[in-house]
Amino acid sequence: MRISRRIILALMLGAAPVAGSGIALDAIPGKPDAGLAVTQPAAPALPSQGLTAQALKKSAATSAAAPSLNSLQYAAEGGHPVAQWKLGRMYADGDGVIQDDLRAFEYFSRIANAHAEDSPSAPQATIVANAFVALGRYYLNGIPNSKIKADTERAREMFSYAASYFGNADAQYDLARLYLKTPDASRDDFRYGARWLGLAAQKGQHQAQAMLGQMLFNGDRLPRQAARGLMWLTLARDNAAPDETWIRESYNRAIARASDDDRATALQMLEHWVQGRKN
Repeated sequence: MRISRRIILALMLGAAPVAGSGIALDAIPGKPDAGLAVTQPAAPALPSQGLTAQALKKSAATSAAAPSLNSLQYAAEGGHPVAQWKLGRMYADGDGVIQDDLRAFEYFSRIANAHAEDSPSAPQATIVANAFVALGRYYLNGIPNSKIKADTERAREMFSYAASYFGNADAQYDLARLYLKTPDASRDDFRYGARWLGLAAQKGQHQAQAMLGQMLFNGDRLPRQAARGLMWLTLARDNAAPDETWIRESYNRAIARASDDDRATALQMLEHWVQGRKN
């Protein structure tokens, strides 16, 4: 976890150190409700899109990156999950190939279908979990002009499996957003969402940290904890991508509103967080 010196200094402006014992870094006050324990879901079945090996190799023949692409295609056809993941990302991003979400979906589906029950400690577990996350995001919005239609419940299945079986932080964040952003969310939906958000934030998922920080700082459906919220927003801001302006804006609004005591306590929490990650 990279914590920039400028962010810590920003918290220190106008703030004096606060004495006291160590501050717990639980994302949500109190222990998770035992009644909200997540039952391990069965691996979701994924459809085959009927893309043949010949169709999948079509662009390789004309691509300027054909030699390396052909090597990846060969490994992918042999069932190598790393090659399948790389090709899926290439087609999803249009990186060296013509952007094609359906082909990306097919590669991610191959990984998920073949490796869903692999051990979470297996070398390829991160790739498998990320494939489920990618599939969930495709199901959220669908793929235009294809059989893959927007299906929120299907997306939830993908995120839930990656979040609970593989413990994937991105899946936990996406699952939290589904629970929290549902217009008619029940009280239990919110509690589930807050729990997943806290788990993702504790693992260093900066978007989850930002969202949790906003909620805690503003007292949005959670008891207001301005200092803890500011701590999460500080961590998120320091790891946000250049295009994630919403995170920086959330941090700027919070730091401007925070009291000297809030800043000092947030700084102490931040120092405990950094030390805990080192241990």
